[in-house]
Amino acid sequence: MVLIVEDDSEMRSLLRDELWGEGYQLKEARDGEEAVRVARESPPDLILSDLKMPGGGVEYVSRLKHTVPNCPLVLMTAFGDAKLRTEVLKSGASAYFDKPVHVSELKATIKRLLDHQVRGEKQGARG
Repeated sequence: MVLIVEDDSEMRSLLRDELWGEGYQLKEARDGEEAVRVARESPPDLILSDLKMPGGGVEYVSRLKHTVPNCPLVLMTAFGDAKLRTEVLKSGASAYFDKPVHVSELKATIKRLLDHQVRGEKQGARG
């Protein structure tokens, strides 16, 4: 299951439509607080999230990593720079995108992270 976290309803709808079309099961959250609650109640396989939103920011990334430590985090922002990118990746994000996001790159990254996670789980089960 992919958790989409986005405070802009139009962007959330676009992401939902694109990922639904790829066959992913989806859940949604409108802000960082709701995202942490949803992740705690039903841990997702991957979180795709805006960064600059209510309850967001670098501290939010740390809270998510504490809540679901093995869950890949893909973050997006329209207000980023190289310093923020470095900070977010050090905080535990798996990938970072500046908006506007190229949807094909985003979907390829999500697929790669989920495929990698599944391979890791299978190897762990054998080991």
